[in-house]
Amino acid sequence: MMQSNTLQYRRVLIKLSGEALIGSCDYGIDPQVIKRLAEEVIDLSGLGVEVALVIGGGNIFRGAGLAQGGMDRVTGDHMGMLATVMNALAMQDAIEQLDGQCRVMSGLSMHQVCEDYIRRRAVRHLEKGRIVIFAAGTGNPFFTTDTAGSLRAIEVGADLMIKATNVDGVYDSDPRKNPDARRYDHLTYDEAIGRQLGVMDATALVLCRDNNMPLIVADINVHGLLPRLVAGERVGTLVTRVNQALENQA
Repeated sequence: MMQSNTLQYRRVLIKLSGEALIGSCDYGIDPQVIKRLAEEVIDLSGLGVEVALVIGGGNIFRGAGLAQGGMDRVTGDHMGMLATVMNALAMQDAIEQLDGQCRVMSGLSMHQVCEDYIRRRAVRHLEKGRIVIFAAGTGNPFFTTDTAGSLRAIEVGADLMIKATNVDGVYDSDPRKNPDARRYDHLTYDEAIGRQLGVMDATALVLCRDNNMPLIVADINVHGLLPRLVAGERVGTLVTRVNQALENQA
């Protein structure tokens, strides 16, 4: 088992897309996938890492997509927020069935289902070793769950934000379409924004940049990924405010 003194990051926020929960299903949540993800998160928590999660709702509803179909954008976004609550509750159940301790905190008040998001209470849960899932985005329309992940990571003082995707990092073009696509080991936030690389939406990137929140984009389907990341192993693409190589030479 990894020793706690080998951890480079002791409090992390994992941004997980709703699509990652679909697995072999056409829609919704694959029970085997969510169980595997819950196991990975519990293992990470067992190392002494304080773990928070933000899960998207794209496997159920996506507000922007509904708006493109003619629905009022605010209504669509509220439906998308509720989809993230459904995913958060499913993940909480999967974690608790494996004897993990978990709390769901929502940006929208729904007291009969989960706790309201209160920053001090969230930090206290993390300090007690509980896995915290932040649901309902920021609680406001027009903001993505990427932005919610960046905001919550900054608010709770995370050392690292992990964007868990189905790709092993950030590329200069879509690697599924271009076999010659080049993967970046390291990017600055300004490079990611300027080159429009699709790491996250611009608001999320600017939040991380302005608050010096390091981000790693990596493939969540790789078994044992999370412990490797918190130990400081270079996996996926690291995005930071400044070019670390140049900073080390200064």
